[in-house]
Amino acid sequence: MKKLKIYLDMCVYNRPFDDQLQYRINTETQVFIILLSMILKGELNLVNSFALRYENSKNPKIENMLRISDVMEYSTEYISYDKWILERSIELEKYGLTGMDAIHIACAEKAKADFFITCDDGLFKKLERVDKIGIVYYNIIDFISKEVFKI
Repeated sequence: MKKLKIYLDMCVYNRPFDDQLQYRINTETQVFIILLSMILKGELNLVNSFALRYENSKNPKIENMLRISDVMEYSTEYISYDKWILERSIELEKYGLTGMDAIHIACAEKAKADFFITCDDGLFKKLERVDKIGIVYYNIIDFISKEVFKI
């Protein structure tokens, strides 16, 4: 069976550092931990990118940044900046995706990731309005339910 290749949006990496007293955030954090466990066991392949590293480097909380960097080290693939990503992100911006969101989607497409996973409702709504995305996208809860647990 082919291992799934996933690209996690930066908000997913940051979820464990958000307010865990909120049920949704806590649930998304638990799902992230399950995904991390699967990555560590070699059951999922994780894609990293220049965009994720850049965004993480801007994290004002140094300890959080370092922990996220540690998680990113378990990636099996790294996507570097190139002309295709620039051109693709500009094209995606025409459909309403902006800045880093467009770049992350372009990176996930370039990696031929099976799934782009986010917990950003605003981004998810924008993705739903775009016809020409070359990747399947999920919010983190739906991903674990539909693709991992097959519920």
